[in-house]
Amino acid sequence: MEVRISNRAPDLEEFMTLRTAVGWTNPKPGLVQQSLNNSLFHVCAHIDSKLVGYGRIVGDGAMYFYLQDIVISPEYQNQGVGRSIMQEIESFLADTAMPGATIGLLAACGKEAFYSRFGYNPRTGESLGLGMCKFVE
Repeated sequence: MEVRISNRAPDLEEFMTLRTAVGWTNPKPGLVQQSLNNSLFHVCAHIDSKLVGYGRIVGDGAMYFYLQDIVISPEYQNQGVGRSIMQEIESFLADTAMPGATIGLLAACGKEAFYSRFGYNPRTGESLGLGMCKFVE
């Protein structure tokens, strides 16, 4: 199994298909495309011509960077695809995020240990609060 990593935005349809494969819902295609267009950095993982993993960074490109949509096709999970995507993301951040910047993410339930391997720490609520989000319906 040879995984090909590229730093380009995925095709809209292949990205939405990947999201569906892991049980995520998709907003309207125009909104998804605009979101991809506004991202700071993309990492696609392909096997042959199939998108099997993806991750991106959103934010202001200076003080705030957020890992978003780290998603691996179920049949390729636990095979190093996610690690390869994260290594590419971490390389970009090492070159781009200056001292004083904040890098954040919202881990899916049960995936916290994966991100801990890359130096991310859970917010326990003791000094910084737990973090919050709001979903627009």
